[in-house]
Amino acid sequence: MLIWFGVAAIVGVALVFDSPSMDHRFVLLGAVLPVAESLVGGPWILHTPILGVGLLAAVMLGARGRRLTQRRWLGMPIGMLAHLVLDGTWADTGLFWWPFADAGALGSGPVPEFGRGWGGVILELLGVALGLWAWRRFGMTDPKRRTAFLRTGRLDLERSG
Repeated sequence: MLIWFGVAAIVGVALVFDSPSMDHRFVLLGAVLPVAESLVGGPWILHTPILGVGLLAAVMLGARGRRLTQRRWLGMPIGMLAHLVLDGTWADTGLFWWPFADAGALGSGPVPEFGRGWGGVILELLGVALGLWAWRRFGMTDPKRRTAFLRTGRLDLERSG
């Protein structure tokens, strides 16, 4: 379950924030990072907003006065928070509101990404379809734009789709 989270987070952030300086590679990394918790057997702190919000505050305070640095690194916590929305983690009160609702919720049960059965397959297929649309929308057929994205993480947001 990487395509759905990566593509949907990049497209959502690009269209909502419309920031020419946003490094969407960091958005991608933040959006797929919580899936790594499947390797440790259950949802942990990456499936709670507390880490994303804490990282957001750290970026804003740590890069105070350096707007371009902030814009680049803000992609990571924004991607992590986008993952929570795209995953439906907000529907699990104990996990989402940890440690306030249920201090023992971490690590219990499977990660939400792999507990959907065919629903997960459908989300991945939706991610592929969204990716194809975004490929055209952001002009990725142009080798210069692809290279620019790979080097800087920036998308051409002015292109009308």
